[in-house]
Amino acid sequence: MDAHTEMVIEVATTLDADELHDLYGSVGWTAYTRDRTALADAIANSTHVVTARNGAELIGLSRGLSDDVSIFYLQDVLVRPDWQHRGVGRLLVQNCLDRFLHVRQKVLLTDDMTSQHRFYRAMGFDDTQDMGLHAFVQIAGLEQVN
Repeated sequence: MDAHTEMVIEVATTLDADELHDLYGSVGWTAYTRDRTALADAIANSTHVVTARNGAELIGLSRGLSDDVSIFYLQDVLVRPDWQHRGVGRLLVQNCLDRFLHVRQKVLLTDDMTSQHRFYRAMGFDDTQDMGLHAFVQIAGLEQVN
């Protein structure tokens, strides 16, 4: 991080569709970038959205959905590649966890990448395989994502 710039983590109020598209595209999440309207709607309909900015540049985002009682689902955590491994993702996730501290279950699905597993374990998440639990999902269009 440049000594003259200050990264800011904040709860998002409104986000520009172009900057969202650019951020999601920077990490290769093409399933999100195919439809700008759907991406903007997904963000707008989220319970909690947190951004990281370096000046005006959107460098990271996390978002989740919750009933604010029993379940919080951490949906997206993404940081521009040139800002990864600087603690940005940790700050974004921690903001979400702090906001939903009182909620019993905090859930996320992630890719099968060792680095992601290490990150989420370090953030206090456990793999359901280690707990004797099973997670079941239906994901429409998954064959198109890969």
